[in-house]
Amino acid sequence: MNAVADCKAAVSVQCDNDRFRMDQQSFEQGGAGRADLPEHICGRVVAVAPMARRTRSGLHSFFYVDVGQGVSIRIVSDLDRMNAPAWPWVRKGDEVDIIGRYYYDNLRRQGIDWTHHGVGRHWDTPGNVIVNGTKFQ
Repeated sequence: MNAVADCKAAVSVQCDNDRFRMDQQSFEQGGAGRADLPEHICGRVVAVAPMARRTRSGLHSFFYVDVGQGVSIRIVSDLDRMNAPAWPWVRKGDEVDIIGRYYYDNLRRQGIDWTHHGVGRHWDTPGNVIVNGTKFQ
């Protein structure tokens, strides 16, 4: 079996911030290699980029979530693929629950993306963002 085929089984059914923080720490210490990981996190929104930004892969929004113990993480949502209203549809202080792909390029470039229902050739785990009980995917 390969890591991509195991992604659906590997993502937690419930929010697991402890697992995420352990995975993040492993990446930061150089022990996790460069494999992206499925994560299910939850927390309070601490910052929101007021405008979406067009990248080579489409229109994206960005916000940060506090996952506890002084850790916050950047959330990237592909607005071209999500069933969501015009950006911003999340506000500072909102409670969120997120399934997506944790990527780590370096200490300053890390986050959770693939927060939409779509999958790709190298990522087969559908994601979503639940904001105050409303699900966007």
